Amino acid sequence: MNLAVLGAQWGDEGKGKIVDLLTPRFDLVARYQGGHNAGHTVYVDGAKFVLRLIPSGILHQGIVCVIGNGLVVDPVALFAEIDELGRHGIDAERRLVVSDKAHVILPYHRDLDLLSEARRGERKIGTTSRGIGPAYEDKIARRGIRVGDLADPETLEQNVRDNVLARNRLVHDSTMDWREVLDDLRAIGARLQPMVRDVSLMLAEAMRAGQSILFEGAQGTLLDIDHGTYPYVTSSNASIGGVCTGLGVGPRAIQGVLGVVKAYTTRVGEGPLPTELTGPMGTRLRDSGNEYGAVTGRPRRCGWYDAVAARYGVRINGLDALALTKLDVLDGLEQIDICTAYRCGGNTLTEFPSDIAQLSRCEPVYETMPGWSAPTKGVRRFSDLPENARRYIARIEELTGVPAAIVSTGSDRADTILRDDVALPALKNLVIE
Repeated sequence: MNLAVLGAQWGDEGKGKIVDLLTPRFDLVARYQGGHNAGHTVYVDGAKFVLRLIPSGILHQGIVCVIGNGLVVDPVALFAEIDELGRHGIDAERRLVVSDKAHVILPYHRDLDLLSEARRGERKIGTTSRGIGPAYEDKIARRGIRVGDLADPETLEQNVRDNVLARNRLVHDSTMDWREVLDDLRAIGARLQPMVRDVSLMLAEAMRAGQSILFEGAQGTLLDIDHGTYPYVTSSNASIGGVCTGLGVGPRAIQGVLGVVKAYTTRVGEGPLPTELTGPMGTRLRDSGNEYGAVTGRPRRCGWYDAVAARYGVRINGLDALALTKLDVLDGLEQIDICTAYRCGGNTLTEFPSDIAQLSRCEPVYETMPGWSAPTKGVRRFSDLPENARRYIARIEELTGVPAAIVSTGSDRADTILRDDVALPALKNLVIE
């Protein structure tokens, strides 16, 4: 069975841990969108790994990991990640495949990213300024440079020259030498070439041979370029449709969809967050949940669980089940609020609005539930959770419309509850290593 794992909120839901946990059930792990602005953090036996481009399955020996055409790849960042894993004894280079159709992030993309944010002023998006957006802009404008182009010296030289000269016309405080960029790309291409494949063909052949694929998403549904809170979104399709376009597989290749959600809500950067808590409770969630960006270190905005937003994630992605993370962050609270609807202009909304201006005016309608004093951290059986924690999960399931197949009770791989009573074939007889 092939399974897609993706974020159903505003990103940072804990997808890295869930993908790492599920990887032993699959032959390949394939990421389908985003760039090194994503940070998937995985803890194994106390060791912390932050994966930005490389799929989270790389920590398991023998698993082939795939970077699809839907990603934009900064080769310098990729090699740094490969080398860092190597220092931990993980040979990623031999098990990593990069699509020849993936677009390359170059130094001028980072410059243009900074320039774009500066020009927006108070209307800034809150990007990571790593060149992700400008690289996708070049892709859509049909002037991008793809990984496969690195093996075509004549075309590569012309494209690099044209793009760098265009950059110099926009950035007035410095001039970039296109020849230096070209020389760096030639060196990069030599190291990257052994990893380059036609990923669409490779995955088709793998499925014909009976191999299973875990599709890994980055960011989250509400950051999707089409279905997120536009314009405060990322530059790619983080929702389920990105699997097909970002890897070159047909929709029937997706045989199950698992949505990852936190037991509360967070967001990084600008844009509306209806349940945001700006007082002591927001600080408490941030500190207890260590809510700081894995890539940027930026503090995340925190709020109560938003069932309206989560239901939207279920609908957009056709979720079969949830993986509920960071339940332990709520330990010790006397009461916990859940947003069940929005109030806007005298109306009550139970569906997530597509109008960003309307969403900005929405106020959450809360239902209050009793908290629990007994710790959930490290609990590995559902029956061992405090009764009020089980009730909280049941209410989330009821409001969201799908069951919680996985409950994470800590950062380590082993701090996880697998629900035997939730039917999801990919989880059947799964053993946590």
